Amino acid sequence: MMMDSKEKILAVREEEIQKLNASDCRILVCSGTGCIATGSHKIYEKFMELVQDTPGIEIEFAPHDSHDEKEEKVSVKKTGCQGVCELGPLVRIQKKDKVIQYTKVQIEDCQEILERSVLEDEVVERLLYKKKGKAYLGPDDIPFIAKQTRIALKNCGKFDAESMGEYLASGGFGAIIKALYEMTPEEVVDAVDKSGIRGRGGGGFPAGRKWKQVARQPEKIRYVVCNGDEGDPGAFMDGSVMEGDPFRLIEGMMLAAYAVSAQNGYIYVRAEYPMSVARLKHAIACMEEAGLLGDHILGTDFSFQLHINRGAGAFVCGEGSALTASIEGNRGMPRVKPPRTVEKGLWEKPTVLNNVETFANIPEIILNGPDWYRGIGTESSPGTKTFSLTGAIENTGLIEVPMGTTLREIIFDIGGGVKEGGTFKAVQIGGPSGGCLTEKHLDVPLDFDSVKKYGAIVGSGGLVVMDEHTCMVEVARFFMSFTQRESCGKCVPCREGTKRMLEILEKIVAGEGEIEDIDRLKELGEMVKSMALCGLGKSAPLPVLSTLREFMDEYVEHIQDKKCRAKVCQSLRRFMINPEFCKGCGKCAKNCPVGAITGVRKEFYHIDTSICIKCNACKDNCAFDAIYIEA
Repeated sequence: MMMDSKEKILAVREEEIQKLNASDCRILVCSGTGCIATGSHKIYEKFMELVQDTPGIEIEFAPHDSHDEKEEKVSVKKTGCQGVCELGPLVRIQKKDKVIQYTKVQIEDCQEILERSVLEDEVVERLLYKKKGKAYLGPDDIPFIAKQTRIALKNCGKFDAESMGEYLASGGFGAIIKALYEMTPEEVVDAVDKSGIRGRGGGGFPAGRKWKQVARQPEKIRYVVCNGDEGDPGAFMDGSVMEGDPFRLIEGMMLAAYAVSAQNGYIYVRAEYPMSVARLKHAIACMEEAGLLGDHILGTDFSFQLHINRGAGAFVCGEGSALTASIEGNRGMPRVKPPRTVEKGLWEKPTVLNNVETFANIPEIILNGPDWYRGIGTESSPGTKTFSLTGAIENTGLIEVPMGTTLREIIFDIGGGVKEGGTFKAVQIGGPSGGCLTEKHLDVPLDFDSVKKYGAIVGSGGLVVMDEHTCMVEVARFFMSFTQRESCGKCVPCREGTKRMLEILEKIVAGEGEIEDIDRLKELGEMVKSMALCGLGKSAPLPVLSTLREFMDEYVEHIQDKKCRAKVCQSLRRFMINPEFCKGCGKCAKNCPVGAITGVRKEFYHIDTSICIKCNACKDNCAFDAIYIEA
């Protein structure tokens, strides 16, 4: 159905709201990448099969967004990420205002859920989220979710990610309707500027200021570009928004296009996000069919076309000028600035370039006003921030909290603390371009300005929690290996500086470091930080510099004592046999590939550490736990 006027789109919204309310029960199966990896697509198919084959259930599985289907009594829907990724596959049973959150659902659980929670009003207790013996019924009861404030992730997990009708029913497109019929482009720019929202891609540049700069350019051909090239290891925030609420992202881009008078937009999506690409393509097709993308949207003079570009798999394409170069078909490499993207961006035209999360916030700002948004977060960093929680933490997953929330709140109140009762050691924030924060930083507010004082950045929002079993020198080596490999090679400081830093770190973890290497690392790090061409190069040394500052003793141990206290660095491990536990079975000697273990059966065996290649075969095959690694 064409929605070529305000009256028509509002009429369709009412139809969709009625349809949503008419459903007696909704089975919401999480279809984010994390849950699909654990088999949620099979759970969805099983529920579809069961519902169709169960007598007494009135259901019609019509194509998405058809307005001719009859009212549903029970519906099975694919949602975006429901948040608690570690406990997938996740399923929600929604009956009017009552929602049950089930975790770790398996194929064999589907029949019981259908019989007890869909057809009856019972709860399958064993599938509820549990913490310290307490079971939590609904998603909003779970501390992990209850302690969040969701704006960009507002709809994720609650609605069918592929249904434009459900997006409409949730209040979707209200912001673009308001903008087109009640606001001038200048007023939209002004609202975004007054809200104080800063780009969520890592740089934290005020979005409203960027939009103003584009709007005042004399060149009339302008573009809106979305950076969906989320390349940080352990980060999946933008991917979850694109998968779980693609229409929200598109609406945010439409508002930017209206504000700066752009007629074309591009979404640059990471190549490793095929589901994001598929759902965005589906959303664009639905909107084009309904007249919400194209010429004269909603009967106004506003026209906007949207295109998708798949990233080339290069981390550097997360940098603005490299990204636009890649869209143009060139090699993704940053260029010298000025001119900046707002003046000469895509095809040398003025370009608004923000990331997925930034655009996903814009509809709520336009609907609720800039003062509402400024009431969340901090004075200098208003609003919320999404983070992906990974590493040694009880609850891994996707979260969204007000800017200024402390690490302590995120790790211990929301994340449930360090995994298996371990001791918190550090958190890597901002991905490979970020830095490490430690226990003394647990009460530091997480916002763009505060963390910079401690040699870190908020970045795009990756949080990797580390416990006492983590070697900080190896962490620095890992991230430097990533950034050195991903360096585009255009500028000497980044290309050669990161390579030399990596060589030094590899020497240290191999037990071949010299004490002078510490000063060399500091000097190289400061040089790359100050002289690299782009922001990615400038921030590449941060993991090394921050670990040197906070964990100098571990570097010294590796160099002088040839020890790794976390027993991670293979070259520094010494495998030993405890004579009290050794039974003389000889199994370790049989499995040693280099003959480093000798002894007599039924007597104590011995490992020659000068021959041992530290492959772990002996430890893996010892049935008596007699082999240990000496720190």
